Amino acid sequence: MPASKKRSYARYTIAAVELLGTLVQLERKSRRMTAQEMADRLGIDRSTLQRLERGDPKVELGLAFEACAILGIPLFEESAQGLTMRLDEAGKRLALLPNRVRPRQLSVSDDF
Repeated sequence: MPASKKRSYARYTIAAVELLGTLVQLERKSRRMTAQEMADRLGIDRSTLQRLERGDPKVELGLAFEACAILGIPLFEESAQGLTMRLDEAGKRLALLPNRVRPRQLSVSDDF
């Protein structure tokens, strides 16, 4: 993607990322943890944490998940065991699907 083109995101995506950032900030502050302390725990700059908390969709997904893990914010399941079970279930379902996905062929009716 050229540098001059700006990536656009769906409204749902923007709202979800903003919610995640707000939850991180809320939990961090409720634990009386400074932004610098949290950034140090994550191994990032404070400015990156601020971007995460503002809901910047360009912050790494793994970083956002790690912040939630540190603060105890559940994303999919309350426990690691529940998450592992869901991951196994999704893997089994994925194994049932074909390895290669082909676009559907549209049948054109040219009978007039």
